[in-house]
Amino acid sequence: MATTNDLKNGMVLNIDGNLWSVVEFQHVKPGKGPAFVRTKLKNVLSGKVVDKTFNAGIKVETATVDKRDMQYLYADGDDFVFMDSSTYDQMHVGKDVVADASDFMLENQDVIVAVHEGTPLYVELPASVELEVTYTEPGLQGDRSTGGTKPATLETGREIQVPLFLETGTKVKVDTRSGDYLGRVS
Repeated sequence: MATTNDLKNGMVLNIDGNLWSVVEFQHVKPGKGPAFVRTKLKNVLSGKVVDKTFNAGIKVETATVDKRDMQYLYADGDDFVFMDSSTYDQMHVGKDVVADASDFMLENQDVIVAVHEGTPLYVELPASVELEVTYTEPGLQGDRSTGGTKPATLETGREIQVPLFLETGTKVKVDTRSGDYLGRVS
């Protein structure tokens, strides 16, 4: 248990049996009336974001979420197999938990898996990853100055927009949060 005065960004709260992560919070002391805490909470499982206001000093139940450094090993049907980097224990995580992270994961890549009471909640990737372009249409001569883009398929199967001058076999840096092209890797 903690009070609303102890809230921090990233803290996970257990409200009505659901896990909510604190995205942002603000202590408000109006000139008239009691102080309160305005928060923006994100549901850990569904990703839904809600605004919630608490009276100052109220007790809220915190949930212990263990963020473990793990290595992605391989896909096994609808599950993804991760290995804990410190204990070498293997964990099967369902496709619904991994979600869009699978578009940017390669075998033997290090990730963070958030676990609550033995149940994996979500997979956290680094901000950017380096992937190889496995297929893209060749750029036409003279297209280089327009700043246009074309679709390209990455080695994980994800399709992103890249500049016209890129060719198949080029390594690119990709933002894992938005899926945007960030640049070439030399």
